[in-house]
Amino acid sequence: MAYSSLLVERFMRYVQVDTQSNPFSTTTPTTEKQKDLSRILVEELHDLGIADAELDEHGYVYATIPATSKDSCPVICLCAHVDTSPDCSGKGVKPILHRSYDGSDIILPDDTNQVIRTLEHPYLLKKIGDDIITASGDTLLGADDKAGVAIIMELARYLSMNPEIIHGAVRILFTPDEEVGRGVDKVDMRKLGADYGYTLDGGELGSFEDENFSADAVHIRIRGVSAHPGYAKGKMVNAIKVAAEFLKMLPKSGLSPETTNEREGFIHPVHITGQAESAEIDFIIRDFETPKLKEHEAMLEEILKKTILRYPGAGYSFTIKEQYRNMKEVLVHHPQVVMIAEEAILAAGVDPTRMSIRGGTDGSRLSFMGLPCPNLFTGEMALHSKHEFVSVQDMEKAMRVLVELLKGWVGTK
Repeated sequence: MAYSSLLVERFMRYVQVDTQSNPFSTTTPTTEKQKDLSRILVEELHDLGIADAELDEHGYVYATIPATSKDSCPVICLCAHVDTSPDCSGKGVKPILHRSYDGSDIILPDDTNQVIRTLEHPYLLKKIGDDIITASGDTLLGADDKAGVAIIMELARYLSMNPEIIHGAVRILFTPDEEVGRGVDKVDMRKLGADYGYTLDGGELGSFEDENFSADAVHIRIRGVSAHPGYAKGKMVNAIKVAAEFLKMLPKSGLSPETTNEREGFIHPVHITGQAESAEIDFIIRDFETPKLKEHEAMLEEILKKTILRYPGAGYSFTIKEQYRNMKEVLVHHPQVVMIAEEAILAAGVDPTRMSIRGGTDGSRLSFMGLPCPNLFTGEMALHSKHEFVSVQDMEKAMRVLVELLKGWVGTK
């Protein structure tokens, strides 16, 4: 399979569509503009002869690449998300193709203070000679996960042009709102009708991920006592000050994103708002071992209790919400899903590397919804930032892996 300029053109066109999701919205999708890209995808799928491609009212794209195998095969779902992170602007993305990357730091032209340095992104040094795509310095790129979207779309084109490739039925699923943790909230699993799945939302060449953080959210409300500030002596309990002291008491040397790596979990405040009478703080709680979430939450509540005791009249509520769980708990019962992925990576001429995700994907939730679903590489790097980049050759190799993957499922049950 030759290098395809169509993959580059497709990706660079997709990233220019603003699809940023919004964690504070209550609609599905959280932003209507995500459907702008989804409509384009449906139209392009129709142009490829995939007649059943559709966009539903919730922003999900469903489509089928028909089987070419005469043998019965499991139906495989390939999934990517169209939204980009709320952490960095995705409006007005100007992708830049750096041909035959030479190993130097990349200065982004629209903001020369934005420099993608090899010291901070050592993976770049493995990509010398590759064609690298970046944004221009004012926005993120959107490779997370439009690289995955482009790879799946280019696969659909490639298979339509090469019907001699034997494979089972493929269900395509493009989701909204993955970046705000709602990517599969409204997926119609019966309509999807797949047996196994793979998300295309990973990073380094050859990597595949079969486990991820388990995740909870904690919402804390601190109740203070309001009084006129001119006559508040001995009366007011300022909830903002209580919240500030509580946050100050959090661990300094561990259990935070900035002090942990590898398999270490954390507690992380992500939003705070308040006034004298009431303050609210949102946390995310993460760990690879699901039982440890309760330990982290118990520690967090104990710190809060001790803080509240210093302020007579203050009170609190502490609400825990499950977000997602470690896909490993499901995939361990379906070893062939990971085994076939590993064999496909090898068959594509790439060394496979099994990794763990310090985060979540749509696949982690899909796994618990009955669709065992590990995550495959796309080449997307430096996610959620203006330094985001992707290697064209990594994307092309990811597409090769998908071809080998689908061939590997032929004749299995």
